[in-house]
Amino acid sequence: AAIPKTLGRLVVGGRNLFTSASLQSKFEGPGLDHFIKNSVPSPAAAAAAAPACDDKEEEPLPTSKIPRKPRERLPEWAKTKIPMGANFMRIKENLRDLKLHTVCEEARCPNMGECWGGKEGTATATIMLMGDTCTRGCRFCSVKTSRAPPPLDPNEPEHTAEAVTKWGLGYVVLTSVDRDDLPDGGAAHIAETVTRIKQKKPSLLVECLTPDFAGDMEAVRVVARSGLDVYAHNIETVEALQRAVRDHRANFKQSISVLVEAKKAQPGLITKTSIMLGLGETDEQVESALRDLRAAGIDVVTFGQYMQPTKRHMIVKEYVTPAKFQYWKERADALGFLYSASGPLVRSSYKAGEYFLSNVLAARRAPNASPSSSDSPTAPAPTAAAV
Repeated sequence: AAIPKTLGRLVVGGRNLFTSASLQSKFEGPGLDHFIKNSVPSPAAAAAAAPACDDKEEEPLPTSKIPRKPRERLPEWAKTKIPMGANFMRIKENLRDLKLHTVCEEARCPNMGECWGGKEGTATATIMLMGDTCTRGCRFCSVKTSRAPPPLDPNEPEHTAEAVTKWGLGYVVLTSVDRDDLPDGGAAHIAETVTRIKQKKPSLLVECLTPDFAGDMEAVRVVARSGLDVYAHNIETVEALQRAVRDHRANFKQSISVLVEAKKAQPGLITKTSIMLGLGETDEQVESALRDLRAAGIDVVTFGQYMQPTKRHMIVKEYVTPAKFQYWKERADALGFLYSASGPLVRSSYKAGEYFLSNVLAARRAPNASPSSSDSPTAPAPTAAAV
């Protein structure tokens, strides 16, 4: 019997062990037909009939690694300072005391030092509701994932309201993980948090950056009618890259339909979305996305640079220049968006944008304000250079 092909090669230290005479003899013994015929050969006869073995050592398998394309180096315009300062530490301690999470920390936002370290009345932190574990696994996001996250904290809405009213804010952003494990995706929990905040401080402007609730439009309506001022949901990237970037349960058209339904449920809402650049998108794809958003009546769009949070996530295909970000801001303004922010460090909840929207909302609330004047505040909008 010949040596089985599957066992014919076992290289250890550059030597093929199956070429040794001792192992060869184990496979050159009698076959089944010998036993059936009762004609088992003697060991001497079997050894004489065996083919000569080749004890020549074989070449070891190559051990060199496949060369990898070098990673893009972080350009100067995308670097930020290490977060620190008294106000930064105060907000961080307050969050830990109340067992609250922020997307600033979980998503490793580069603006955390700037936002948390602001002076009284300008400091901002985006609270992440429903825990720190998401049921989805988008390839750009560093938030923890699980099919069965811990149950919701029933005290979170009250703790969140208590925290944000202590900070002396005029504008707060609430975001959340996706909770596909809950019947309503967590919509009632988000709505209750908004209600508690408004009860404690009616003048505080609230923006909610929500999940897509798996396309459940009733859940969208619950949040839209909770008393918030800005309804945000991110498309994240252009339509062609959705499957490569986001969890398979999310998609471009579903995200746009969420924003359309929110405004339909509460016509006075400002709707907002964000696009990451540097994932391999083309100019034509970005232009098409902008036109689709504007056709759907979305009010605000922001552009920011995708930053790879860890080596396990999608690599950065390109570091987009500040000049290119400025170009997309100009295109968004030309298409008629109420407001746009665009820059390497701009994120969906960006405090300069919050300042601008605060003026829009304040103008809308002013007595005898006309729709045209309310959407054209005199407050200066930041440019990409102001990031």
